[in-house]
Amino acid sequence: MIELRHLRTLMALKESGSLAGAAKKRFVTQSALSHQIKELEQRINSPIFVRKSKPLSFTQEGARLLHLAEEILPKVLETETDLKNGLETETNQLRVGIECHSCFRWLMPVMEQFRQEHPQAELDLSSRHLFDSLNALEMGELDIVLTSDPVPGHSLAYQHLFDFEVKLVVAKDHPLAKEPYVTPKQLARLPIISYPVPLTRLDIYRHFLEPAGIEAGEQKTCDLTMMLLQRIACKDGIAALPNWSINEGHGLSLTTVKLGQEGLKRPLFGAYRRHSGNSTLIQNWLQLVASEGLSRQQKTN
Repeated sequence: MIELRHLRTLMALKESGSLAGAAKKRFVTQSALSHQIKELEQRINSPIFVRKSKPLSFTQEGARLLHLAEEILPKVLETETDLKNGLETETNQLRVGIECHSCFRWLMPVMEQFRQEHPQAELDLSSRHLFDSLNALEMGELDIVLTSDPVPGHSLAYQHLFDFEVKLVVAKDHPLAKEPYVTPKQLARLPIISYPVPLTRLDIYRHFLEPAGIEAGEQKTCDLTMMLLQRIACKDGIAALPNWSINEGHGLSLTTVKLGQEGLKRPLFGAYRRHSGNSTLIQNWLQLVASEGLSRQQKTN
């Protein structure tokens, strides 16, 4: 019997174009995914894709199963969501997932305005799915995810909200404090203070140091923004933060420096399921977030 997990694997193969990428999307090891594919191929008595093909190429049988997955999976997700929501045409609950430790503070005005406009709505803001929020969104555990790292998927839509700049934050008497901008080489092996997030997920590493082949220094983690900024002021290390986080360090001996001559710009997207049962609330929330973000950008420019 062909199972939903097989169809989801086929979609992951199509979207990622490789076994390694598909395994990452399905949150399983590559060997486990290979075993699942072999199991499916044994059931249909045919390979589903051409081995060692680049880009990955599906066989006729695989293409037919992929077409089935594209038809069935969106309907399954929509039905699951409807059942969880009690089959109402529009639910009054909005669960927002955040992939950003420092977003809560600047989202407070958005939450207040949203509650004024929708007093009957139940709003839940959470980072408990921090490393798995998009998967939680696909599974119906969240309604919106604010993310800078969209992952192509058949069931999710991404709405661009605004762009923000990530800047280097250092103590005012740090050797780099007077520079108009810094290069990756200047940050080689300097201690990095960050929220408790793996180094490989940090913007300064993924989009600045790693592309230049520069080795990062020791990573030191801190849960609270204010404590993180205080440690930077004490020259315990450097950090790369969005503008809204830096503003919390008012009164501390800190300064910011551009990452690269053009600066490091990052987008913020609102991700949601294409067939959500609370689309009105979702769009209203995203409009408020976009408006607040743009307003803050204008104040800092």
